[in-house]
Formats: sequence, C-alpha cells, structure tokens
Amino acid sequence: MAFSGFPAAAFEFYERLSADNSRPFWQANKQVYEQAVKRPVEEFVEAIGDYGPLQLFRPYRDVRFAKDKTPYKDAAGAAGESEGGTWYYVQINAAGLLTGAGYYDMRSDQLERLRAAIDAEATGNELVALARAAEQKGLTVGSISSLKTAPRGFAKDHPRIELLRRKGLFVSKQWPVAKWMHTKQAVPKLIGVWQDAADLTGWLDAHVGPSTLAPEEFGRV
Repeated sequence: MAFSGFPAAAFEFYERLSADNSRPFWQANKQVYEQAVKRPVEEFVEAIGDYGPLQLFRPYRDVRFAKDKTPYKDAAGAAGESEGGTWYYVQINAAGLLTGAGYYDMRSDQLERLRAAIDAEATGNELVALARAAEQKGLTVGSISSLKTAPRGFAKDHPRIELLRRKGLFVSKQWPVAKWMHTKQAVPKLIGVWQDAADLTGWLDAHVGPSTLAPEEFGRV
C-alpha cells in the first residue's frame, strides 16, 4: 500500500505503552503496533526514494545490563546509511515525529577525519558557517555526546573547540502531533529536513565519509 500518513492510533499506542510498558499490554495490542505503527513506517520508507532504504528498529529493548527493565521501546525508529556516509533517521512516539540526518555515532577513523577537517582553517570555518545556516533554517545541530575537554593533540582554546569535542554531528527537527502527520504530506515535510541539511551532510560526506574499519575494529575516540 502507498503511504497515506501516520495514523492517530500510532501516537495513541505509544501514549498507552508509556503508562503500561508490560508484556501483557504488548500482547493485547500487538496488532495495533503492526497496523498503526510498523506498516505506516514501512510505507513511509518505501515513499522516500533515493533517501532509502531505512531499516525499522526492533521494538524490544535490550535490558540485560540496564537498570530500567521495561521491555519495549517508547518509540519506533528507522535509519539507514547512504553511500556517501550520511545516516537518515525518522522516529515516531507519543510526543510526535522527529527526523534527522548526519553522523550520529562516529567510529575512531571517522572522528580522526572530522577533527582534522575542523582543525584546518578553511574547512573548519566552512563547517561553522554550515552549522549556523542549518540552525537558521530551524534545525538543531547536535551530537551523541561530547568530550569534557579538548581531544588529545588539540589546544583547549582552539577557536572551534566546541565542534572538536563532539563525538558525532547531525541535524534534527521534531514536531508535536499535528494533523499533517496523518496525511501523505508527512513525506515532503520530513524529507524537507534532509534537504535543508544537505549542505552540512555534504560537507560530512566529503571530509568524513563512511568508516573503513572492520566490524571488530570499531571503537570510539
């Protein structure tokens, strides 16, 4: 089926799940999840063209080492990496929709390339300008986390120290539940964020790109 929007039942499902995150609730409402959440997200993924494919995350939490033992995620998300390296992401929960693009969790080789490009005067200043332009478009520039101090080999008073401390770089935008989400207009609305982020993600693809490490070599700096 063609995408026709995220139904009100999807947001209501997560509102109810937040009040009763239990296996009995999930078993009683699994069909609601399948029809109101999973299917529309999969239809959205089919409708985004060259930005896909995105993969829908499993709804179950890994609670093996978590203090919070609630079994189910309070949101449905889908993400995918482009050939250039940029990740695209969309999420639905009780509060509304969120979408983003960029490099959320960089590997060690990616961080090395990012920091080298930020350190260089020309490319570093270009990134500062692109981040500012993204914010002026109403996007939030963020990262998975940041170092408390300068990364090794960089001065604490570096003119772009805030960017150097970041362990990733992405832009996002979120909206509270609104009528347009229940229609096919959600596609251009969400894709519009990725289009507005194109200059910044293009910079990241050009100067960072996908990780070249083997899976067993992945690590953070």
